[in-house]
Amino acid sequence: MSTSRLFSIHPLVLALMAAAPAFAQTDATETKKNATLKTVKVEAAALNTSTEDTGSYTIESTKMATGLNLDLRDIPQSVSVITSEIMEDQGMNIISDALRSATGISVKATDRGRNGLSARGFEVNNYQIDGVPTISGNVGIETANTAIYDRVEIVRGASGLLSGAGDPSAAINLVRKRANSTTFVGKVDISLGSWDHRGGTLDITTPLNNEGTVRLRAIAGKNEQDAFIDLENTENTVLYSVLDADLGDNTQFSIGGSDERTKRNGVYWGGLSFWYTDGSRADWKRSKTTATTWNQWDTEEKTVFTTLDHQFSNNWIVRANASYYEQSEYSNLLWITGESNKQTGLGMNAYPYLYLSNPEQTQIGLQATGPFSLFGRDHELTAGFTHSKHEGGWDNGGEPLSEIPDVGNFNLWDGSYPEPVWDTPYIGSRETTTQSAAYTAARWQFTDSLKFIVGARLSNWEMDAEAAAWNPEAYTINHDKLVTPYIGAIYDLSENVSAYASYADIFKPQTARDRNGDYLDPLSGESYETGLKGAFFDGALNASGAIFLIQQDNLAVTDDGYFIPGTNTPASYGAEGTESKGYEFEVYGELATDWDISLGWTHYSAKDADDNDVAIEHPRKMLKLFTKYTLQGAWSGLSLGGGINWQSEELRKGTNPATGIEEKIGQPSFTIATLMAQYDINEQLSLQLNIKNVFDENYYESSWGTFTYGEPLNAKLNLAYRF
Repeated sequence: MSTSRLFSIHPLVLALMAAAPAFAQTDATETKKNATLKTVKVEAAALNTSTEDTGSYTIESTKMATGLNLDLRDIPQSVSVITSEIMEDQGMNIISDALRSATGISVKATDRGRNGLSARGFEVNNYQIDGVPTISGNVGIETANTAIYDRVEIVRGASGLLSGAGDPSAAINLVRKRANSTTFVGKVDISLGSWDHRGGTLDITTPLNNEGTVRLRAIAGKNEQDAFIDLENTENTVLYSVLDADLGDNTQFSIGGSDERTKRNGVYWGGLSFWYTDGSRADWKRSKTTATTWNQWDTEEKTVFTTLDHQFSNNWIVRANASYYEQSEYSNLLWITGESNKQTGLGMNAYPYLYLSNPEQTQIGLQATGPFSLFGRDHELTAGFTHSKHEGGWDNGGEPLSEIPDVGNFNLWDGSYPEPVWDTPYIGSRETTTQSAAYTAARWQFTDSLKFIVGARLSNWEMDAEAAAWNPEAYTINHDKLVTPYIGAIYDLSENVSAYASYADIFKPQTARDRNGDYLDPLSGESYETGLKGAFFDGALNASGAIFLIQQDNLAVTDDGYFIPGTNTPASYGAEGTESKGYEFEVYGELATDWDISLGWTHYSAKDADDNDVAIEHPRKMLKLFTKYTLQGAWSGLSLGGGINWQSEELRKGTNPATGIEEKIGQPSFTIATLMAQYDINEQLSLQLNIKNVFDENYYESSWGTFTYGEPLNAKLNLAYRF
């Protein structure tokens, strides 16, 4: 790859950041954050690092990307953090709300049960909880309640060093809340909102001994609401508890668990058709549904986790952790497909489906992190081992025994469609995936201004699939000794601004086989990135700009004229795949005393080897802005905020059923505006109003040749009491 190619993407981000050193010399106003930058971060209290009650839109450091606890400006990749304050100010109920505000992340509804996530032209499926890579089922982790999480961390680009297998898009880490308070504290939230929303959360932390060295935190929340879409009702309940204990001055122990249940009634599967049979574009009401009165899409997530940290006298920290995650899904749904006659409403097809799944994952890990001296300078090293086992698959509820009636006049659809009688369930698929890996990374302080981060992961990956309806023959895919390298360089241009460059790698196994019957090697995702980062006002404000290039190769394509031996299945070979390039910049934190901002801009292109656009359901340009100002004087206690999310046109095309001609069907560019106001009635009681889609923008999100409308104008009022 030539240097000119990498730097030809767009010079704007470099122009914007060129002024950063001068900006850094501006006298910093007194800030309520009081964050302090440090050269080396090896903290015994790393387990309980929190953004709660800081009032901050940014964070000083994170372990994302490398496993080393580094300042944001010392991480040679793009990292965003959605803090507790951001989530509270914008009234974010579920993780996808937070991701919709994150730089570079595109969230699009697949239907009313699931979302499709993308970053830099690739799907986002790499999730972590407290830094542990975690499975995401058919209904993704992005639907989880935010009540139990302190923050959401996102690293964009390849993340194979810590994530293992996946796409070179982004990794998302959900950081749980901890029992940090040594005194009894609590908070009660009660909310009311549009579409008959009712919600409440109780959050209590208490010490269990006089010294406060053993602490318990418990959170219970429940939300229920209808929707702007007919028939739909959703109920969510979450329970969470964690015990944190200081087993001496240098040892911490934590154990906890959660149970989250979501009942989705009248939720539709698939989406609405783009067309009428005459080739004209369908014009549905935003309340239109394809669901029935018996549609049901229920999920439950259970987690159990434990962590033990010990800091030695030489400032090395050893962490051992173990976790268990389980998701169960029951979905009894009707999919309505095809196009209808504009006048008669006839022509749609019905496909009932009963789906059951129960994926689960067990994981153990061991990590050691600490400083060391060499050649007269201080450096830092982390090394670890992780092993996980994921048991996945799903069951089909069986074939309907009863007759499947016609849809009839879809223009008059009210969901009163007969529920089928189901036959005995059968196994759709069963597979067990195990990953074992050892990894290491070191931050080398080469000079006072120049640092290198060098790391690698050695992985063994295996999938064992049983014979089932969707894979008639059992098979095993095994990849041993896969090496995932990581290289980064950071150069301090000034006290506040750093320049960086990095190379990161990730792999993704695939099930395609070649003409010899062998499984293809994994997809290889390589991420190149360079940019500038700045930390200002004692760390209260973080800014960054990046240009990037991502290549994913060894993509399975049909090997014309050849078949997998002993089958009629065409063979495949590995070819060059998708290339993505673009630039991003973001600003998070406090611009001035009591003035907070989160700002992100993304612009990229992504094409496959045949020069076709990929990820066409997602926009190529995104602007995400939210700002809040807390008034003083006579208006003390009042905070006002607002923001916009703008995106460019989506590139999706579809074939007109009447003409057979491919036409644009992607959502044109649009802007969603939000407003918020919070008033502190006293030190304990506050009232907050959030208004979303202020101008009632009518927009849709597409997938599978269907689309789903976005939420119209809506509001939520929240009353919070702290004690």
